[in-house]
Amino acid sequence: MSKILITGASGYLGSVLVGEFLEEHEVTAYDIQMYEKTSLLQYASHKNFKFIRGDVRNTGAFIEEMLKHDVILPLAALVGAPLCDKNPLDSILVNQGQLEVIAQHKRPEQKVIFNNSNSAYGNVGTDVLCTEETPVKPVSLYGETKQSGENAIRGVDNHVVFRLATIFGASPRPRMDLLVNNLVGRALKEKMIVLYENSSMRNYLHVKDVARGTKFVLDNWDKCKNEVYNFGNDNINMSKLDLVKEIQKQIH
Repeated sequence: MSKILITGASGYLGSVLVGEFLEEHEVTAYDIQMYEKTSLLQYASHKNFKFIRGDVRNTGAFIEEMLKHDVILPLAALVGAPLCDKNPLDSILVNQGQLEVIAQHKRPEQKVIFNNSNSAYGNVGTDVLCTEETPVKPVSLYGETKQSGENAIRGVDNHVVFRLATIFGASPRPRMDLLVNNLVGRALKEKMIVLYENSSMRNYLHVKDVARGTKFVLDNWDKCKNEVYNFGNDNINMSKLDLVKEIQKQIH
Protein backbone atom coordinates (compact mmCIF):
# COMPACT_ATOMS: atom_id res chain seq x y z
CA MET A 1 0.00 0.00 0.00
CA SER A 2 1.56 3.29 -1.15
CA LYS A 3 0.95 6.71 0.34
CA ILE A 4 -0.33 8.92 -2.49
CA LEU A 5 -0.55 12.72 -2.45
CA ILE A 6 -2.92 14.31 -4.96
CA THR A 7 -2.82 18.09 -5.27
CA GLY A 8 -5.91 19.72 -6.74
CA ALA A 9 -7.77 16.62 -5.58
CA SER A 10 -11.15 18.38 -5.37
CA GLY A 11 -11.07 19.12 -9.10
CA TYR A 12 -12.56 17.43 -12.14
CA LEU A 13 -9.84 14.81 -12.60
CA GLY A 14 -8.58 14.72 -9.02
CA SER A 15 -11.93 13.72 -7.53
CA VAL A 16 -12.05 10.73 -9.91
CA LEU A 17 -8.44 9.72 -9.21
CA VAL A 18 -9.05 9.71 -5.45
CA GLY A 19 -11.75 7.07 -5.91
CA GLU A 20 -9.54 5.01 -8.23
CA PHE A 21 -6.78 4.58 -5.64
CA LEU A 22 -8.58 4.49 -2.27
CA GLU A 23 -9.20 0.74 -2.04
CA GLU A 24 -5.54 -0.18 -2.45
CA HIS A 25 -3.62 2.89 -1.21
CA GLU A 26 -3.64 5.64 1.38
CA VAL A 27 -4.67 8.86 -0.37
CA THR A 28 -4.11 12.40 0.86
CA ALA A 29 -6.15 15.03 -0.98
CA TYR A 30 -4.38 18.42 -0.93
CA ASP A 31 -6.53 21.25 -2.21
CA ILE A 32 -7.19 24.94 -1.56
CA GLN A 33 -10.84 24.38 -2.56
CA MET A 34 -11.10 27.55 -4.56
CA TYR A 35 -14.05 26.27 -6.57
CA GLU A 36 -15.49 23.07 -5.13
CA LYS A 37 -16.26 22.18 -1.53
CA THR A 38 -18.27 18.95 -1.85
CA SER A 39 -16.67 16.78 -4.55
CA LEU A 40 -14.71 14.68 -2.03
CA LEU A 41 -17.47 14.22 0.57
CA GLN A 42 -18.25 10.71 -0.67
CA TYR A 43 -14.74 9.64 0.42
CA ALA A 44 -14.70 11.37 3.81
CA SER A 45 -15.44 8.27 5.89
CA HIS A 46 -13.05 5.95 4.04
CA LYS A 47 -10.27 4.60 6.24
CA ASN A 48 -7.63 5.32 3.57
CA PHE A 49 -8.65 8.92 2.92
CA LYS A 50 -7.20 12.11 4.38
CA PHE A 51 -7.93 15.70 3.40
CA ILE A 52 -5.67 18.71 3.85
CA ARG A 53 -6.80 22.20 2.91
CA GLY A 54 -3.51 23.40 1.51
CA ASP A 55 -2.08 25.75 -1.10
CA VAL A 56 0.85 24.58 -3.23
CA ARG A 57 2.04 28.20 -3.32
CA ASN A 58 2.80 27.87 0.40
CA THR A 59 6.08 26.19 -0.42
CA GLY A 60 7.25 25.27 3.07
CA ALA A 61 4.04 23.51 4.13
CA PHE A 62 3.74 21.82 0.73
CA ILE A 63 7.27 20.40 0.85
CA GLU A 64 6.74 19.13 4.38
CA GLU A 65 3.60 17.25 3.34
CA MET A 66 5.01 16.07 0.00
CA LEU A 67 7.96 14.32 1.64
CA LYS A 68 5.61 12.10 3.66
CA HIS A 69 4.35 10.28 0.56
CA ASP A 70 5.54 7.62 -1.89
CA VAL A 71 3.67 8.90 -4.96
CA ILE A 72 2.84 12.48 -6.00
CA LEU A 73 0.10 13.36 -8.48
CA PRO A 74 0.35 17.13 -9.03
CA LEU A 75 -3.04 18.17 -10.43
CA ALA A 76 -3.41 21.63 -8.87
CA ALA A 77 -3.48 24.06 -11.78
CA LEU A 78 -5.04 27.09 -13.37
CA VAL A 79 -6.56 25.44 -16.41
CA GLY A 80 -7.06 27.05 -19.80
CA ALA A 81 -5.62 30.03 -21.64
CA PRO A 82 -8.26 32.62 -20.58
CA LEU A 83 -7.85 31.91 -16.85
CA CYS A 84 -4.04 31.95 -17.10
CA ASP A 85 -4.06 35.20 -19.05
CA LYS A 86 -6.24 36.72 -16.33
CA ASN A 87 -3.97 35.45 -13.53
CA PRO A 88 -0.45 35.24 -15.00
CA LEU A 89 1.48 35.24 -11.71
CA ASP A 90 -0.61 32.50 -10.12
CA SER A 91 -0.38 30.52 -13.37
CA ILE A 92 3.40 30.52 -13.11
CA LEU A 93 3.40 29.76 -9.37
CA VAL A 94 0.91 26.88 -9.57
CA ASN A 95 1.28 25.33 -13.03
CA GLN A 96 5.04 25.68 -13.20
CA GLY A 97 6.33 26.48 -9.70
CA GLN A 98 4.60 23.51 -8.04
CA LEU A 99 6.39 21.10 -10.38
CA GLU A 100 9.73 22.84 -9.92
CA VAL A 101 9.38 22.56 -6.14
CA ILE A 102 8.61 18.84 -6.44
CA ALA A 103 11.59 18.27 -8.75
CA GLN A 104 13.95 20.16 -6.45
CA HIS A 105 12.87 18.61 -3.16
CA LYS A 106 11.49 15.12 -3.74
CA ARG A 107 13.43 12.10 -2.56
CA PRO A 108 14.95 10.00 -5.39
CA GLU A 109 12.63 7.06 -4.69
CA GLN A 110 9.45 9.16 -4.72
CA LYS A 111 7.33 8.65 -7.83
CA VAL A 112 5.69 11.51 -9.76
CA ILE A 113 2.90 11.10 -12.31
CA PHE A 114 2.20 14.38 -14.10
CA ASN A 115 -0.81 14.93 -16.33
CA ASN A 116 0.11 17.54 -18.92
CA SER A 117 -2.04 18.73 -21.82
CA ASN A 118 -1.41 17.85 -25.45
CA SER A 119 -1.91 21.58 -26.13
CA ALA A 120 1.86 21.76 -25.70
CA TYR A 121 2.16 20.72 -29.35
CA GLY A 122 0.51 23.97 -30.43
CA ASN A 123 -0.96 24.42 -33.91
CA VAL A 124 0.56 21.51 -35.82
CA GLY A 125 -2.12 21.21 -38.52
CA THR A 126 -4.67 18.50 -39.23
CA ASP A 127 -2.30 16.47 -41.42
CA VAL A 128 0.36 15.98 -38.74
CA LEU A 129 0.37 12.92 -36.49
CA CYS A 130 1.83 13.97 -33.14
CA THR A 131 4.10 11.48 -31.46
CA GLU A 132 5.99 11.90 -28.22
CA GLU A 133 8.96 13.09 -30.31
CA THR A 134 7.01 15.88 -32.03
CA PRO A 135 8.52 19.24 -30.97
CA VAL A 136 6.41 21.11 -28.43
CA LYS A 137 5.38 24.65 -29.36
CA PRO A 138 2.91 25.98 -26.77
CA VAL A 139 1.01 29.03 -27.99
CA SER A 140 -0.38 30.35 -24.70
CA LEU A 141 0.76 31.13 -21.17
CA TYR A 142 -1.22 28.08 -20.06
CA GLY A 143 0.70 25.83 -22.44
CA GLU A 144 4.03 27.44 -21.58
CA THR A 145 3.64 27.03 -17.82
CA LYS A 146 2.44 23.45 -18.10
CA GLN A 147 5.32 22.59 -20.42
CA SER A 148 7.85 24.24 -18.12
CA GLY A 149 6.44 22.13 -15.29
CA GLU A 150 6.80 19.01 -17.42
CA ASN A 151 10.41 19.89 -18.21
CA ALA A 152 11.19 20.20 -14.51
CA ILE A 153 9.71 16.78 -13.71
CA ARG A 154 11.46 15.11 -16.63
CA GLY A 155 14.76 16.31 -15.20
CA VAL A 156 14.52 13.95 -12.21
CA ASP A 157 14.29 10.18 -11.84
CA ASN A 158 11.09 8.23 -11.20
CA HIS A 159 8.52 10.14 -13.24
CA VAL A 160 5.81 9.47 -15.79
CA VAL A 161 4.31 12.23 -17.93
CA PHE A 162 0.98 11.99 -19.73
CA ARG A 163 0.06 14.45 -22.48
CA LEU A 164 -3.71 14.14 -22.34
CA ALA A 165 -6.25 14.37 -25.12
CA THR A 166 -9.45 16.39 -24.63
CA ILE A 167 -11.08 14.87 -21.54
CA PHE A 168 -14.81 14.29 -21.13
CA GLY A 169 -17.23 12.43 -18.91
CA ALA A 170 -18.92 12.64 -15.52
CA SER A 171 -17.03 13.57 -12.36
CA PRO A 172 -17.92 14.43 -8.74
CA ARG A 173 -16.73 17.93 -9.71
CA PRO A 174 -18.60 18.51 -13.00
CA ARG A 175 -17.07 20.68 -15.70
CA MET A 176 -19.38 21.83 -18.45
CA ASP A 177 -16.75 23.98 -20.15
CA LEU A 178 -15.01 20.91 -21.61
CA LEU A 179 -15.90 20.47 -25.27
CA VAL A 180 -17.81 17.17 -25.21
CA ASN A 181 -19.55 17.90 -21.90
CA ASN A 182 -20.47 21.37 -23.13
CA LEU A 183 -21.93 20.17 -26.42
CA VAL A 184 -23.93 17.41 -24.75
CA GLY A 185 -25.29 19.88 -22.20
CA ARG A 186 -26.27 22.35 -24.91
CA ALA A 187 -27.91 19.63 -26.98
CA LEU A 188 -30.00 18.53 -24.00
CA LYS A 189 -30.91 22.01 -22.80
CA GLU A 190 -31.12 24.11 -25.95
CA LYS A 191 -31.87 21.40 -28.54
CA MET A 192 -29.56 23.24 -30.93
CA ILE A 193 -25.80 23.65 -31.32
CA VAL A 194 -24.03 26.43 -33.22
CA LEU A 195 -20.51 25.41 -34.22
CA TYR A 196 -17.40 27.22 -35.38
CA GLU A 197 -14.34 25.61 -36.95
CA ASN A 198 -16.47 22.56 -37.84
CA SER A 199 -13.58 20.66 -39.41
CA SER A 200 -11.23 21.15 -36.47
CA MET A 201 -9.97 17.72 -35.40
CA ARG A 202 -9.73 16.67 -31.77
CA ASN A 203 -8.77 13.50 -29.97
CA TYR A 204 -10.70 12.57 -26.85
CA LEU A 205 -10.29 10.60 -23.63
CA HIS A 206 -12.78 9.68 -20.91
CA VAL A 207 -11.88 10.95 -17.45
CA LYS A 208 -12.25 7.45 -16.02
CA ASP A 209 -9.68 6.17 -18.52
CA VAL A 210 -7.22 8.78 -17.26
CA ALA A 211 -7.66 7.32 -13.78
CA ARG A 212 -7.22 3.76 -15.05
CA GLY A 213 -4.13 4.72 -17.03
CA THR A 214 -2.63 6.42 -14.00
CA LYS A 215 -3.21 3.31 -11.91
CA PHE A 216 -1.74 1.15 -14.69
CA VAL A 217 1.59 2.99 -14.78
CA LEU A 218 1.83 2.90 -10.99
CA ASP A 219 1.16 -0.86 -11.01
CA ASN A 220 3.76 -1.33 -13.78
CA TRP A 221 6.24 1.30 -12.68
CA ASP A 222 9.52 -0.32 -13.73
CA LYS A 223 8.23 -0.78 -17.29
CA CYS A 224 6.71 2.71 -17.59
CA LYS A 225 8.89 5.09 -15.60
CA ASN A 226 10.89 8.02 -16.99
CA GLU A 227 8.82 8.25 -20.16
CA VAL A 228 6.33 10.63 -21.80
CA TYR A 229 3.11 9.17 -23.18
CA ASN A 230 0.53 10.74 -25.46
CA PHE A 231 -2.71 9.55 -23.87
CA GLY A 232 -5.87 9.46 -25.96
CA ASN A 233 -8.27 7.14 -27.75
CA ASP A 234 -7.55 6.95 -31.48
CA ASN A 235 -10.89 5.22 -32.06
CA ILE A 236 -12.74 8.45 -31.28
CA ASN A 237 -10.60 11.00 -33.10
CA MET A 238 -13.06 13.19 -34.99
CA SER A 239 -13.94 16.68 -36.11
CA LYS A 240 -16.30 18.90 -34.15
CA LEU A 241 -18.99 18.32 -36.75
CA ASP A 242 -18.63 14.54 -36.50
CA LEU A 243 -18.77 14.82 -32.72
CA VAL A 244 -22.07 16.71 -32.91
CA LYS A 245 -23.46 14.06 -35.27
CA GLU A 246 -22.55 11.36 -32.73
CA ILE A 247 -24.26 13.34 -29.98
CA GLN A 248 -27.33 13.72 -32.19
CA LYS A 249 -27.57 9.94 -32.51
CA GLN A 250 -27.87 9.63 -28.73
CA ILE A 251 -30.26 12.51 -28.10
CA HIS A 252 -33.72 12.53 -29.61
